Formats: sequence, C-alpha cells, structure tokens
Amino acid sequence: MNRGVVLGFFALLAAPTAAMAQASLDRGRYLVDTVMTCHNCHTPMGPNGPQFDKALSGGLRFDEPAFDAIASNITPDRDTGIGNWSDAEIKAALQQGTRPAGHHLAPIMPSGFYKILTPGDLDGIVAYLRSVPPVENKVRGPVYKLPTAQQVFPGAEQPMSESDVNDKAKRGFYLVTIAHCMECHTPFSRSGSGLDFEKSLGKGGREFPGPWGVSTSSNITSSKASGVGDWSDAEIKRAITQGVRKDGTKLKPPMGYGFYAKMTDGDVDAMVAYLRTVPPKE
Repeated sequence: MNRGVVLGFFALLAAPTAAMAQASLDRGRYLVDTVMTCHNCHTPMGPNGPQFDKALSGGLRFDEPAFDAIASNITPDRDTGIGNWSDAEIKAALQQGTRPAGHHLAPIMPSGFYKILTPGDLDGIVAYLRSVPPVENKVRGPVYKLPTAQQVFPGAEQPMSESDVNDKAKRGFYLVTIAHCMECHTPFSRSGSGLDFEKSLGKGGREFPGPWGVSTSSNITSSKASGVGDWSDAEIKRAITQGVRKDGTKLKPPMGYGFYAKMTDGDVDAMVAYLRTVPPKE
C-alpha cells in the first residue's frame, strides 16, 4: 500500500480524537473558570480581586471552628501542586475529598457536591487542570480542631447521566449543585451536624469575612418576602452574573458573579428555572 495513503488514513483517524480531546479540555475550562468558581478559593485574592498571574496556585484561608485550611495549589506544578497526581487521584480529590496519601481535604472543599459530575465533565476538568501553567507555591495542610466529615448534597449522591444534563430542569439542578450555591446559601444546623439542607436549604445567613469585609449570604429560595420569589428572571440573572440585587445594591464576594458572567445564557436560564423550585424559607 502506498505510504502516503497509509499516513493519510491514520491522520483521518487521529483528527476526530484530537478534536474530542480539545472539546473535553474546553468543557473543563468552562466549568473550572465559570460555573464551579474554582478561582474564588484557589486563586490568591488581592485588593482588586483574583490575582490571575498566580491562577489556581492556592488562595483563601478558612479559619472555621472545626478546621483551619488554605485552598490548595491545584496547578500542575510537580513540587507544590498536583503535577504528580494521577487522573484517578485528581478525581478522588474532587469527588471523595481525599489526597493521594488518603488524607482528607478540609470540608470547605465541596466534594460532596461534585459527586454529581458526569464522567465526561470530570474528564474535562482533569484535562484542563493539567493544561494550566504550573505555579510553584507551597500551601500548608489543614489543621483540624474537631472531627469532620464530608457532607453530600441531597440529590448529588451519584453522577448525573449525560441525557439528564440535556433536560433544562435537571441541568439547572446540576449547575446549581456543581456551582455549590447551597454551600454558601444554606446555614449550619443548630445541632452542629453540618449545613441544614433539610430545613433551611437556600435560606442564607452565613457570614464570609475576607478582603471585602464581611458579607452575608442571601436567601435564594422562592420566598416572596425574604427570597427571590418576587424577582423577575432578568433580575435573578443580573444578580448571578453582575452581582446586583433587585433594589440595585451591589453584592459582595465571595459571590462569584464575575465568573458566572461568562456562563452561557442557556445555563443561567436553567439555574434560574431550578431556583424557582426551591421551597420558600423565611
């Protein structure tokens, strides 16, 4: 067989594979840089916002009653990041909240929300994290003050199917889940057993200190009195993507509106559709 024909045949086989790999990486970039707001925690914060020249190299400190932790370096730096981790180890960190040696990540890492990630999205996230510039920045490990455990978000116990993600209502739940909105917008239970998803889902009220001062998460339930029940779809979308409330006042970080602004209109619409279904809480 002609050598040129053989090479051309293999080139044809390789082209779809390369295109699929690029599509997966692009999907991972979209999720990491927008929906999942990974930069909100893992990129150092300066007075004017995230320092993207050090993107994903370790960021915010969380000094909580149960632990004191700094968001990890998740760049592919081999000495201080995840450059030596296998794909399976990165996926375990995302969904199980464990490091390669078996140590648990601090529960501020929303791995209990990421269990819902589709296999395709999980692959894309790993591919993208491997593609970002490595940054050398050693981040100390967490200090635990009390026993902690991973809390799984209700409905996120297992990966969602690709077909379900294509359904608008289910996609809205999927996106709100991997954006871990309810991690910030749900208060802790009075019993100290974790976030009160059962009785206070989306009620807000958690305080977040940072370079911006102290911000308090809003009620994002369908309550007309206390939540977003009497907001229009456009007003909810503006809050998500521009950080502006119905009354025109500005939201503070760590609300990730700067990242959500890059989401597709269809995805933001799906999120709004899901938020309309969240039972009202006062």
